[in-house]
Amino acid sequence: SYASALYSAASKQKSLDSVEKDLKSVKELWEKDTKFRDFFADPTENANRKKTAFQSVVNKLSYSKVTQNLFDTMADNGRLSRLTDVINLYLELMSAHRGEVICKVTTAKALDANTSKELNGILEGFLQKGQKLHLQTEVDPSLVGGMTVTIGDKFIDMSLKSKIKHYTGILKSASI
Repeated sequence: SYASALYSAASKQKSLDSVEKDLKSVKELWEKDTKFRDFFADPTENANRKKTAFQSVVNKLSYSKVTQNLFDTMADNGRLSRLTDVINLYLELMSAHRGEVICKVTTAKALDANTSKELNGILEGFLQKGQKLHLQTEVDPSLVGGMTVTIGDKFIDMSLKSKIKHYTGILKSASI
């Protein structure tokens, strides 16, 4: 709800892009500075102290008013520990706003450039006119082989891990 409210407020203020830029810089700071992250994620830390500390950071970095309002609201409600979730959801909303379709592909080993290019071409065939593919790849050796693909709200599991699990289940039920 924070991300949706932020998107709505930024849209009304015609500051979608500046808010996105603000949030990306906070996300980068959050990921790089463990002391910063740990302080704001600590549930035992006083909410007013968190808000004051966060405001000092925000004022130094001169974020937009809409972004500052988000931080103030989250601090007041003791939700700064959820900041990266809100940022990620906002970034997803912005991707959708630009017509980007996020596609996450997980493979057992890293894809080489040719395979990645070929996969990208195949996946673009599933998009509607005007949509752009935003491909994210991950490596998960536990898949053994094959891949899983999440595109929009669809999930396809073509991994050996799932096939092994399926056939193991069949063998176990057949031996009873």
